[in-house]
Amino acid sequence: MTESFLFSIADNVVGKIGSVTLQEIGLAWGVKTELQKLEATLTAIKSVLLDAEEKQWKDRQLRDWLGKLKHVCYDVEDVLDESEYQALQRQVVSHGSLKTKVLGFFSSSNPLPFSFKMGHRIKEVRERLDGIAADRAQFNLQTCMERAPLVYRETTHFVLASDVIGRDKDKEKVLELLMNSRGSGTGLLKYNELNLEQSQTVLRTTLGNENFFLVLDDMWNEDRQKWIELKTLLMNGAKGNKIYNELNLEQSQTVLRTTLGNENFFLVLDDMWNEDCQKWIELKTLLMNGAKGNKIVVTTRGHPVASIMGTVQAYILEGLPHVDCLSVFLKWAFNEGQEKQHPNLVKIGDDIVKKCNGVPLAARTLGSLLFSKFEPRDWLDVRDNDIWKLEQKEGDILPALRLSYEQLPSYLKCCFAYCSIFPKDYVLDNESLVCIWSAKGLIEPSKKKQELDDIGNRYIKEMLSRSFFQDFEDHHYYFTFKMHDLMHDLASFISQTECTLIDCVSPTVSRMVRHVSFSYDLDEKEILRVVGELNDIRTIYFPFVLETSRGEPFLKACISRFKCIKMLDLTGSNFDTLPNSINNLKHLRFLNLSLNKRIKKLPNSVCKLFHLQTFSLQGCEGFENLPKDFGNLINLRQLVITMKQRALTGIGRLESLRILRIFGCENLEFLLQGTQSLTALRSLQIGSCRSLETLAPSMKQLPLLEHLVIIDCERLNSLDGNGEDHVPRLGNLRFLFLGNLPKLEALPEWMRNLTSLDRLVIEECPQLTERCKKTTGEDWHKISHVSEIYIDGVKTP
Repeated sequence: MTESFLFSIADNVVGKIGSVTLQEIGLAWGVKTELQKLEATLTAIKSVLLDAEEKQWKDRQLRDWLGKLKHVCYDVEDVLDESEYQALQRQVVSHGSLKTKVLGFFSSSNPLPFSFKMGHRIKEVRERLDGIAADRAQFNLQTCMERAPLVYRETTHFVLASDVIGRDKDKEKVLELLMNSRGSGTGLLKYNELNLEQSQTVLRTTLGNENFFLVLDDMWNEDRQKWIELKTLLMNGAKGNKIYNELNLEQSQTVLRTTLGNENFFLVLDDMWNEDCQKWIELKTLLMNGAKGNKIVVTTRGHPVASIMGTVQAYILEGLPHVDCLSVFLKWAFNEGQEKQHPNLVKIGDDIVKKCNGVPLAARTLGSLLFSKFEPRDWLDVRDNDIWKLEQKEGDILPALRLSYEQLPSYLKCCFAYCSIFPKDYVLDNESLVCIWSAKGLIEPSKKKQELDDIGNRYIKEMLSRSFFQDFEDHHYYFTFKMHDLMHDLASFISQTECTLIDCVSPTVSRMVRHVSFSYDLDEKEILRVVGELNDIRTIYFPFVLETSRGEPFLKACISRFKCIKMLDLTGSNFDTLPNSINNLKHLRFLNLSLNKRIKKLPNSVCKLFHLQTFSLQGCEGFENLPKDFGNLINLRQLVITMKQRALTGIGRLESLRILRIFGCENLEFLLQGTQSLTALRSLQIGSCRSLETLAPSMKQLPLLEHLVIIDCERLNSLDGNGEDHVPRLGNLRFLFLGNLPKLEALPEWMRNLTSLDRLVIEECPQLTERCKKTTGEDWHKISHVSEIYIDGVKTP
């Protein structure tokens, strides 16, 4: 479906037209009237898009009209975007106020032919938009008000046994199968279609205090947090249990044969997707070394996986009984006990739950949707929605989830749908996702001048509270989460004409697609074939580091074909430098060159990417230095860098920078002189800079800094900037993480003045561990005001 992206584009364009920059351009180019007409047309279109969204499910002509409208709206956005680029260019040149330079640039110093050309383009797209917009009359669309922002509650990743509703009989059945499955060799129990919470319950119930030995062989999941979760879960067993991971096949065989002998073991392979029968046979053969009566539980959502492993019949997890499904719904629709005050709503809710067909996620999502809504009409709108009447094919998107999506505010719809570019079970983090949404213009600026990062984080938390995201994990200064597979299917369905995830050989891709993600290891020739069939790509993304690297042919194809691309991910690529023509990508907001082992330098033309917001050179071990005009990137909000030089220079003018990550700079000795100019910096992370001995005094002059993380800097002996006496201006610092700093001798005296600091984490800093002991430590008086202190994983009481 197209309407979510269309609403976002229209809203973005209306915002641009209302900006000071575009108003001045209108005066300078004589197109003020054209811009006003453009704004009026788009505002009128926006007012009926919500009604079009609800009707387009069953009206093909309306869907086609929305598609045409979206196409021309993209063109409008591009024209205005290019106009803004020219204003940013002038801002860099003149260093004056934006208003003065915009007016001067477009009225006198810029050649008349250019302004005439841009004025003509604005008029041309306005006339095309008017022509298509006029056709809306035939659909009898009604003006609809935008839905109010959602009310959401805080989310936690801890799952209590009492929170798992209606699976007692399933647990008993699984235990019965485990206890009764006997035979010559290893018993293989296939527990099909368990979710994470149910798997945890089975594990905790079954392991108890029994000993077990666990080998996870030839695993593909690269998510470190997954391993931590699994390890923590398995530690419920008796002492002496062993877990091995990240071994190759030969090492696994050796460990298994040496350790297993005739011992018993219990093995759980959770949420498996691998359908390669040969791999299962190899693993099964290895496990036959153990004693009789060993148990293996495989959980999966895929029937083919369940049918491959064998010695007992798969246990199919059925839908929840109605009474349990209703309990799930009410748990999420009301605060505890609140449902007793609204028996009329509970009765309507009972009808809604009957439509969920026993699917807990559907009940939970719809319950979340109605949380804090106490007007019967809101509940009746859900119960009587036309989506329930649409014909549903086997395996089709659940109507309940589609309905939950339709009830989202428009600013969340496009953000959710765009997440279909990530693979299933992909671990997302808030910082990366907000940067990607921002690059696509999906985050609506606040009239209260709220930070885009804060708005994006609010979006994520709203979707977490509505079960569009799940598996929330708090990592102090960032958090991670995932999409449920069914939610991913929903996002893919919604965005099918906009986004595609390439996960197979010889894929067929619609020419209308604008956002392409590659999660399958295609060779460069095949990738070039795929992108060569597309003409209007806005996103190229590689969520994984693939074995096949992309070289200069792929890079040049992207630059020459996709002039309006906004997000270009070249992770793991293989070239020495960017071509000078990179500055032709005037719309680019997101550029990722991470893990390129060959790149040594950048052309100075990269400094003309004035719209660029996110730039990553992480893991580029051969990279030498930033180009001389790097400070011209006046919109850059996030920079991640690895480099060879002894000093990091060239970033002092990045006044829009919010996030700075410095990783793996082995030779770096001098850091961040002149950082007092980074007045907008909110998060600073320094890691694996093994030659770094001290921080620059100017680092204490970062008034908006909230998160400071310093890890794996073996020679760092002081945070005090060579002992220079600077009164710190770190009044906003809320989180400080110091990890693996063996030579760090003491905390600076000015730590006492960090009154906003509410969480301090110290790990593997032996001298600090002693000095920060409560009451008796020499540095305790410097940190006693901090509300949460963790030292080597232990919270100070």
